[in-house]
Amino acid sequence: MSNVFKALSDPTRRRVLELLRERPMTAGELAAEFDVSKPTMSAHFTVLKDANLVDATKAGKTVTYRIKLSVLEDALLGFAKTFGLGDSNSENAKDTDHGAN
Repeated sequence: MSNVFKALSDPTRRRVLELLRERPMTAGELAAEFDVSKPTMSAHFTVLKDANLVDATKAGKTVTYRIKLSVLEDALLGFAKTFGLGDSNSENAKDTDHGAN
């Protein structure tokens, strides 16, 4: 899970994921959205792939990226559970507290 949060910590990578939510995009299409060098974008893509947040398919020289929402959802749910968010027991405890006031 730490790889996922490392990947999400950077605004460029978060923006890449936002773009990929709309549709799969090639590396060139994604790079055109940012004012950074191709090697820098390649490094961002590597971090996203290492975190298993994107899938990359290569056809000739073209690499197309797709978001893997299930991995992102699992990481966010795990994070929420760590803090007791979305836990039915914590909801019951809140309801009990409200009744006491």
